[in-house]
Amino acid sequence: MSPQSPSRTVVLVTGSARRIGRDIALQLARTGRDVAVHYRRSKADALQTVAECRALGAQAHAFETDLSDEAGCHALVPAVLERFGRLDAVVNNASTFEYDNAAGFSHACMERHWRANTAPAVILAQGLHEHLQGRDGAGCVINLIDQKLWNPNPDHFSYTLSKAALEAASTMLAIALAPTVRVCGVAPGPVAVEPGQEQRRAAETVLGRVGSADDVAGAILYLAGANFVTGTTIVVDGGRLLQSGRPGSA
Repeated sequence: MSPQSPSRTVVLVTGSARRIGRDIALQLARTGRDVAVHYRRSKADALQTVAECRALGAQAHAFETDLSDEAGCHALVPAVLERFGRLDAVVNNASTFEYDNAAGFSHACMERHWRANTAPAVILAQGLHEHLQGRDGAGCVINLIDQKLWNPNPDHFSYTLSKAALEAASTMLAIALAPTVRVCGVAPGPVAVEPGQEQRRAAETVLGRVGSADDVAGAILYLAGANFVTGTTIVVDGGRLLQSGRPGSA
C-alpha cells in the first residue's frame, strides 16, 4: 500500500482496540489524524476501531504486538512506518492492571507490570526519536499515567510502582529527546467507572462528577498540538487530588 498523504499526521495509540484507547483513537480520527491501532489479543475489537476511524475519514490500520516482548516492541514503529510512510506521535495507553499489595509483592508481578507499562513507552519513544532525528519539534509522546500517583494508596502495588516509573521516565525522556520529540503525560482519575459506582466516585471529586473517556482524549489532543509544552503531566481527575485539602474531607 502506498503511504498516505504527507499533509496528515499519523498517531500510534497502544491498546486502542477497546475502552479509553478506542475513544482516543476515534477522537484523533475526528480531528484529522490518521491512526495506527495497536492491540495484543482483541483483534475483532481492533478491526472495529479501524473501521470506525475510517468512517470518520481517517486512514487507520491495526497492528498486533505483545509489547512485553522486547523484540516485538522494537518492531512496532518500523511496522507503522512501512504501512503509513510516517509517524508523528505515540500515545502509550496499553497497560497491565493486576491486583497485588505490599504483603503479596513479588519480583514476578513487578516484572509483568514493568514490561507492559513502563519499558514499552521508552522503547517506542526511542523509535519515534530515531525516525524524526534532526527535525526539531516534529514529534510527541504522550504517556497515560494514573492519578493514583497523586492520591496514593497501597493497593495494586506493582501497577502503581510501574506508573510511577513511567512518570519519571517521561520527565527524563523529555530532556533526553528534546528538541526533536516532546514527552508529556496524562493522568486520568475517575472516568468510565463501574456501574453503580458513579455517585460514590463523583463525591470524591471537587467538580462533583465523574469524567469520561472523551475528557482524557481531550487532554491528549491538547498536548498533541501544544508545541511549547513538554515534560509535564496533566491530571484529568475533576480535582480529585484537591479533595484532601477541603473542609470536612478528613
